[in-house]
Amino acid sequence: MNGRYIAFEGGEGSGKSTQARVLARRIDAVLTHEPGKTPLGAQLRQLLLGTDQAPVGARAETLMMAADRAQHIEQVVAPALTDGRHVVSDRTAYSSLAYQGGGRGLGVDAVRTINEWALDGHWPDVVVLLDCPPGQGPRGRPGNDRLEQEAADFHEAVRTTYLAVADEEPERFIVLPALGTIDEVAERVWAALTDRFEWDDAGRGGR
Repeated sequence: MNGRYIAFEGGEGSGKSTQARVLARRIDAVLTHEPGKTPLGAQLRQLLLGTDQAPVGARAETLMMAADRAQHIEQVVAPALTDGRHVVSDRTAYSSLAYQGGGRGLGVDAVRTINEWALDGHWPDVVVLLDCPPGQGPRGRPGNDRLEQEAADFHEAVRTTYLAVADEEPERFIVLPALGTIDEVAERVWAALTDRFEWDDAGRGGR
């Protein structure tokens, strides 16, 4: 069986972390996240997202996210895929395209170029984008890290960028409404993925 690399993306409070856990359990996948999964990544995450840390410039933020991602691919994602395991990740490089490229205004193309090198070809097979207006997601509460606390126009730019990238890459993206119960959204996700991969009920087989 070939392992699939599946990413969940979306704005703050969209429920992507919950849905990543649900799917990973269903298909017995390696569940992971960015930033912060590796020991190096955990240190970078604190520097990037901690509200008690010194401010990080937009370009430095982008490079630090890419460094976390390179380590994550090398230590977690690539070994699992080589072993034939599915990998389900809460965020991937597409978060940087949306947050740093769109939200920070650095441009999607520039941020993509940096991440092309960091990923060494390991882009997700499919991206499930859980879409909802900022502040209206299933979580229904503000977050407490540095990016979650950004102004409303930042999060609007993130959403707009996600949708624009998804429109440019329909072969990779599945865009689904984030609103609904956990079970309702999980069934939307499952139906879309089984249609894309022609899986059985356990995520086996298909193309």
